[in-house]
Amino acid sequence: MNILITGAAGFLGTLLTKSLLHRGQLCGQTIESLTLADQFAPLAIEITSHPLVRIDVGDLLLRLDTLGEKNYDTVFHFASAVSGECETDFNLGLRSNLDTTRKLLDTLRHQYERGGGAALFFFASSVAVFGSDPAIPLASVVNDETLPTPQSSYGIHKFICEQLVADYTRKAYIDGRVARLMTVSVRPGRPNGAASSFLSGIIREPLAGITSICPVDLATEVALSSPDNTIAGILTVVEASRDAFGGRTALNLPALTVSVGNMLTALTEVAGHKVAALVTVQPDPNIQRIVGGWPARFNCQRTLKLGLQADPSYRAVIKQYITNTLSHNHD
Repeated sequence: MNILITGAAGFLGTLLTKSLLHRGQLCGQTIESLTLADQFAPLAIEITSHPLVRIDVGDLLLRLDTLGEKNYDTVFHFASAVSGECETDFNLGLRSNLDTTRKLLDTLRHQYERGGGAALFFFASSVAVFGSDPAIPLASVVNDETLPTPQSSYGIHKFICEQLVADYTRKAYIDGRVARLMTVSVRPGRPNGAASSFLSGIIREPLAGITSICPVDLATEVALSSPDNTIAGILTVVEASRDAFGGRTALNLPALTVSVGNMLTALTEVAGHKVAALVTVQPDPNIQRIVGGWPARFNCQRTLKLGLQADPSYRAVIKQYITNTLSHNHD
């Protein structure tokens, strides 16, 4: 099996790559090659030195003609401009999210038309597709039938791409699977331009002895997923049969609902008061508006039918981060 991962040097792309290399197979087929595309190379030596890995560095939109010379059995599409970036740079969001995804889908359509087969295509969408519209207020609990009404450029981009993947799947050019990812916490590394970045920062930085700012009210509820649970959900979605996935519409990965205040309570319970005291609440109206508009509660039967479950508690999420990242000096 030949696999392409876009955004492969990012956090989730790196975790997925490590998982696939460890497994050695996907959908019951032996992995023969992993092409990793991003604007910079992955940092992990275990990835860059692996004989199955080929690294393609550059602007994805410009690299797709060359990347498309090879046939792929499975494609994971993570490359994206994040929420905060899309709000501050409209053109960047359109180019990175819409133009690049459309060209990638057309690249795979050309593969199909030249006899290279329909690639299994995973698109990483987001719960940012949901929002409260004056005509259609957001329900208190999101279910499988909840209509996406995004209220940010990033959410709009993700929803448009969901529909493109559904249509290319309907035409049999690809076998598309779209999952809406919850905010992943706790992410290692540095803050990024996402409005949700603080949902890792208020845990990650204090555990490293660094102060952190919480830009939202502590009563704000959010839907989260740990890194391990997110990767497990992605792989389950990809390996599910077409019938088991159910239709062509995106599904929502499992969500742990927690308030920001409860996140800090869990940090106190795990690491102590001195660590939690490194977090200061300084409200940012823009971030509060974006994050506060995202749904926090989900009841999605399609997800449950695939056997997926939310993380048991946010304390467990913090302990996972300590075990996976701090104890192993994660790069």
